[in-house]
Amino acid sequence: MLKRFNFFGFLLLLVILVTNLPQANGQAKTPIDFSASSMRFAKDIDEDARRLIDNVHFRHEGTDMYCDSAYLFTRQNRLTAFRNIFIQVNDTVSIFGDRLEYDGNTRVAELTGNVLMIDPQMRLTTNHLVYDLDRNTANYVGGGRIVDTDNTLTSRWGFYYVNDKQFFFKDHVKLVNPEYVMDSDTLRYNTLTEVAYFFGPTTIVSDENTIFCRNGWYDTRRDISRFSKDAFLQSKEQSITGDSLFYDRNLGYGRADRNVVIRDTVQNSIITGHFAEHWEREGLSVVTKEALLTVISEGDSLFMHADTLRALYVQDSEEQFVFAYHKAKFFRQDMQGLSDSIVYNFSDSTIYLYHNPIIWSDVHQLTARRMEIQTAEEEIIAAHLFDAAFIISQEEDIGFNQVKGRNITGHFIDNDLRRIDVFGNGETIYFVKEDDGSMVGINKALSSDLVIYVEDRQVVGIRFFKDVDANLYPVDELPEEERRLRNFEWLDFKRPKSKADVFIRD
Repeated sequence: MLKRFNFFGFLLLLVILVTNLPQANGQAKTPIDFSASSMRFAKDIDEDARRLIDNVHFRHEGTDMYCDSAYLFTRQNRLTAFRNIFIQVNDTVSIFGDRLEYDGNTRVAELTGNVLMIDPQMRLTTNHLVYDLDRNTANYVGGGRIVDTDNTLTSRWGFYYVNDKQFFFKDHVKLVNPEYVMDSDTLRYNTLTEVAYFFGPTTIVSDENTIFCRNGWYDTRRDISRFSKDAFLQSKEQSITGDSLFYDRNLGYGRADRNVVIRDTVQNSIITGHFAEHWEREGLSVVTKEALLTVISEGDSLFMHADTLRALYVQDSEEQFVFAYHKAKFFRQDMQGLSDSIVYNFSDSTIYLYHNPIIWSDVHQLTARRMEIQTAEEEIIAAHLFDAAFIISQEEDIGFNQVKGRNITGHFIDNDLRRIDVFGNGETIYFVKEDDGSMVGINKALSSDLVIYVEDRQVVGIRFFKDVDANLYPVDELPEEERRLRNFEWLDFKRPKSKADVFIRD
């Protein structure tokens, strides 16, 4: 007689079978193999627990694990191991620790206590490491330390993609290199290429300089780097900032793009532009694209623009220069000028102008083939005009006072022109007035050398030296065509009226 089919008993058996099958979706399908010097059941721990002691060896899906003792839970396909933990992940990765929790279903190993992970590129030490054998990833919390060929890197949290040799670090990240120390908030590091990528506030400190940025990368093997987002490089006396910075530590070479600012704390100056290069060893910086030099002073700052600005620091003499060339122009409240090339010497505050420069000081226009302007304590001391020297000032709306010679030196007191020395081929035209301001006439004179004395913008005296030919004409009797010396040019339309005007091209 056939027995009645027990449907509920069959359903219960099916549930038991399904429950004990290895789960899908990447979970282990094989049990953990093991061997040991001794084994016993440990039902006081768990109905399924086995106690393994001495020479314990586990093998699971190609991974070997060794320890002094362990509990194996066969039904759950997991184990807990103690002391002298050694995991041979593959041919290149080995892990050591004091305690191991391993789940054969997820193939996740959790190690604690004196954890050490080694591969050919680095050594990782921590007190808590989780290793996913399926994904070949490792992460630690609570602090870790990475050591490779040249660098030691520490952080509170780290995640390692073993196959790609990529580390991600977070929270109090510090990379120590023999040449510098790097502190960052978030860092990605490739142990194969030894390139560090940072994604948060990062500071790199060395004997030569300090670098800060919020984004960028550093090739620690080749010592080259690129920085962006609030990036700046600070040396002993100078700093450079820009939207993007490139730096080669071996060459001592830096490059900056867009919104570039170079500050010199010693000379109290700033150079701005949109492209800059810097050579540390040569003490040279070059700035282009809207380049502007600002020499800061409490009374009157100087603003100078040119196609290219070159700042040079000469270590042997401790002199510092700024070379402005191709259509250079500058503005200061008491003096303005332009020239094809201008050199500013910070050591003695002298301005050198080359190739037909023009200087304006108060009512005076100074021209020559080249010039030297001496300043001190924010004041003009003297202006030296060489070759085809010419000084012009406008006398109200009736004409121009003019002084011409081979070379001219103008002497200033309180930034006012007080004396003019003319050397060679001297010529003058100036309006003579009485003390009450009434017009006397126009003095026109020739002399090889002469000295002119000026007060309150007016000629108050003149001394002639050899070969003198001087005449005083009533204003109405001197023809208009004779009121201007040869090569006269009134160039006030080129005069910069503000610091913004230095960017206006002729």
